[in-house]
Amino acid sequence: MAFPHINVKTKNIALTPELSDLLEKRLGTLERFLPESDAIVFEAELSKTTEHHQAGKIFRAELNLQLGGQLLRAEATEETIENAIDRAKNELKRELQKLTGKNESLFRRGARRAKDLFRFGN
Repeated sequence: MAFPHINVKTKNIALTPELSDLLEKRLGTLERFLPESDAIVFEAELSKTTEHHQAGKIFRAELNLQLGGQLLRAEATEETIENAIDRAKNELKRELQKLTGKNESLFRRGARRAKDLFRFGN
């Protein structure tokens, strides 16, 4: 499965090819956690929160991932745009792992119930 296209929106920051490549590279690691589906929409919003401040947590990354009818969000504010992307990616990764863990346990619970139904002679 190919990683879904990322819709990128920027505010007070230029979307350079380097920044776009960085975003694709960092978010590409989430591919293994995504289910096999065509109904995946990935949106990223990168912004500089202020024009006049030069230091502090001024870069913001917001990631939205729609899987069918579910929306997963992650947001981070950091001193560099790279750190903000990494922190938001890690938060989204935790949400994806939690979601897939719930789906897996539901599948296993159903499989256990089906096995009990098909058991004969006990």
